[in-house]
Amino acid sequence: MHATVGDRVRIKGRVVGMREHVGEIIEVRGSQGEPPYRVRFDDGHESLIFPGPDCVIEQRRPMD
Repeated sequence: MHATVGDRVRIKGRVVGMREHVGEIIEVRGSQGEPPYRVRFDDGHESLIFPGPDCVIEQRRPMD
C-alpha cells in the first residue's frame, strides 16, 4: 500500500451496523509512502493506522 499526505482513507465497517470511517492522511511514516499513516478522521479524532484489507486509499486529486 502506498499513500501521500492529503490522500483520503476509507475503512469499511466489519460488522453489520458499523459505520465507515473516513479521514485524511496527515503524515506518512513509511520511507516510501508505506504505513503507518497518521489520519485525521472526519469526526476530528486522529489515529496512527496500519491499513488492513478493509481499507481503501483514495489518491488526492491534483489541483486544476
